[in-house]
Amino acid sequence: MLIFTERRPTASRRRPPAAVLPAPARRSALSEPGPMYQMTGIALCLGLVFTAIAAQVVRLGYRADGNLPRANLVKTVADTHARPDILDRNGRLLATDVEVYSFFVDPSRRIDRDELIERLSTVLPDIDTPELRRDLADTDRQFLWVRRGLSPRVASEVHNLGIPGLSYRKELRRAYPLGALAGHTLGQVNTSNLGVSGIERHIDEIAVEVAPAARPSERPPLRLSIDVAAQAALEAELADTQRRLSAKGAAAVIMDANTGEIVAASSLPRADPHRPYHPQDPLNRDRLQHGTYELGSIFKAFTVAMALDMGRVTPETMIDVRQPLTSGRFEFKDLHPAGRPLSVSDIFVLSSNVGTGQLALDAGTSEQRLFLARAGLLSGIRTEAGPIAPPQIPARWERTETITISYGHGLALAPLQFAAAAAALVNGGVIVEPTYLQRPAGAPLPERARLISEATSEAIRQMMRRNVTEAKGTGRRADVPGLEVGGKTGTADIAGPRGYRNGGVISSFLAAFPMSAPKYVALVLVFEPKGNAETGGKVLAGVTAAPAMGRILARVAPLLER
Repeated sequence: MLIFTERRPTASRRRPPAAVLPAPARRSALSEPGPMYQMTGIALCLGLVFTAIAAQVVRLGYRADGNLPRANLVKTVADTHARPDILDRNGRLLATDVEVYSFFVDPSRRIDRDELIERLSTVLPDIDTPELRRDLADTDRQFLWVRRGLSPRVASEVHNLGIPGLSYRKELRRAYPLGALAGHTLGQVNTSNLGVSGIERHIDEIAVEVAPAARPSERPPLRLSIDVAAQAALEAELADTQRRLSAKGAAAVIMDANTGEIVAASSLPRADPHRPYHPQDPLNRDRLQHGTYELGSIFKAFTVAMALDMGRVTPETMIDVRQPLTSGRFEFKDLHPAGRPLSVSDIFVLSSNVGTGQLALDAGTSEQRLFLARAGLLSGIRTEAGPIAPPQIPARWERTETITISYGHGLALAPLQFAAAAAALVNGGVIVEPTYLQRPAGAPLPERARLISEATSEAIRQMMRRNVTEAKGTGRRADVPGLEVGGKTGTADIAGPRGYRNGGVISSFLAAFPMSAPKYVALVLVFEPKGNAETGGKVLAGVTAAPAMGRILARVAPLLER
């Protein structure tokens, strides 16, 4: 600080007096802020500004989620919907939401496209660089996804590249801890985490929960009737069957015969919910729900049940099956003629086309159609996994169709619809609705229509059991010691554009257990099996589908009884 002192002038050098300032402008030198005070104020302001900046830098640099800093333009859980967890009947997790990272840019801003693409390729080698380059060149766009759904580890590597203009946001994505298990049933979601097929679509249709950004723990889970252990065993055995028989596909379902709850269901090839697919794509189609097929001789169970319930015959009634049936230019024979009259029970066990054709003709076309309609086999139905493919009913239903439908040709059905209707044949006669949802414990079953009498159901159960236990039964290879299995075989020619294809068949087996008081009904189908040494070169259901059902039940039944 400089101190000024006044020197008294000498007489010889006296200066003229200073001009007198106006009163308002006259101030003391000590009343003005000096340079020291000004510098102190400026330093204080700068210190506060730099402190705020430093605090902001620390906050932005802090890795709040353990992987990525909170960068600019981040929107947490943006544009995606929270979904409830999906559990199996025992509370095991099948599907849940997880947070993922999605990176984007604004092409309208000045971006070094070459640098962005080159540096991204070091972390994301599979990125479509030509397409990304074209999209970045469109400067009219203000938003462009670069890559979505990255895990925290990969997202951290991308972020650490430090590419100018590249930002990210958190989104919700569906995760399936068990991979492709029960993939067709679970379905899939789109990029906004909304269901597009299967149970995932059902969740949105009934609006269980679509609140954005809700925490998974705050949403009630959806509990399915599926049993994970039984499902895994079923899928493994089904895949083994397809491999053994070099088949083009296979499908199976196990259902509670009294409630309609589906405890395991699979169609091969499997569908992986992690990978987008079209539900109607032949390679990914759920054959149980989305395909319709002529199912062959397993349909004879309905024809025999109809005849018994109408009181036209008893299990002991003898029918002459020695001569083929005719209708116009068509003739209908047995694959293995018995050469003698057969009882109704033997018609079932030996799978006589001629015998079941006669039973249907005796009942009449109108009664046959009415009975199948009451069984729910002539109209469309749906489950929580979506609508079931509607039946393909013949345009004309006369004598020829009455005969062929009696043994499973001429009427094409979705296997799941058939299995649900077949439950009424063994559960005492009442119709059930198939469901993928677990019914509340102790909840009474809804009022259900009756298809057949308890006596008729008992007679069908005895025939199904005979078919597995007797040496002449076509289903004897499905027997499982200690399980009391009953069933019916079916081998159906595959229909083509100009009639039936040569050599290609669908072999199937309808089963129930334990036959004294059935708890479960099961159906397995093998599409275009190939004969081999194990089957004696044959493709009939008795040597293909029946052994497959035996292996499935031997492995799955103990899991259901635990």
